[in-house]
Amino acid sequence: MTLYHPPRDQIRLEDVLAALGHPIRLQMVRTLRTQGECPCSAVHVDVTKSTATHHWRVLREAGVVCQRPEGRTLLTSLRSDDLGTRFPGLMDVILSSEAAELTA
Repeated sequence: MTLYHPPRDQIRLEDVLAALGHPIRLQMVRTLRTQGECPCSAVHVDVTKSTATHHWRVLREAGVVCQRPEGRTLLTSLRSDDLGTRFPGLMDVILSSEAAELTA
């Protein structure tokens, strides 16, 4: 299985923002940030498996996450270093926005 991951220099801001603009995907990324690398199935979202697969693909193809096969499992992690290099501070602002919204 070959999975597409854009090279660091081809990660586009508009793709990252579009991917993170969906509440389910934002929830997935927030969970990954706290859990670290884990199987997709360890990130619990209230959608069908096929819908979750679609959301993971959008995140991966936007350059937000990296997925690698480990046996029969697909491990997923945030591309924090790549995103931090391309767009310094962006992920901190986006992922902390929920906390700011809750206190406002």
